[in-house]
Amino acid sequence: MSGGDIAGLIAAGVFALLVLLLAVPILKLGSVLEEVRTSIRSLSDGATPLMDEVTATVSTTNEQLKKVDGIASNVSDASANLSALSSLVAATVGSPLIKVAAFSYGVRSALASRKKPAPGRRSR
Repeated sequence: MSGGDIAGLIAAGVFALLVLLLAVPILKLGSVLEEVRTSIRSLSDGATPLMDEVTATVSTTNEQLKKVDGIASNVSDASANLSALSSLVAATVGSPLIKVAAFSYGVRSALASRKKPAPGRRSR
């Protein structure tokens, strides 16, 4: 063996040692990446049912809001009808009631003045 062959063997040994030293971190990095992949898969598996439940909850809430909107619309219609009814009652009953009250006040005043003797007159 010549000196070049020995140098070549030493260089090949150093290169093999270097490959072995670099292989350890690469293998560890591979296991870390495998753990990350497993964690992401478990998170996505847990998140999918959660998203399905959120979607169902939003759908149910939307249906309830539609019902509340219908109730609010009916209450609005009922209050408009009550307002119209009170206006009709006020117009129909209010004016004659005021006339009756004025007439009864006039009758009471007339009867009260007949009962009292006027000053300067004698009662019989």
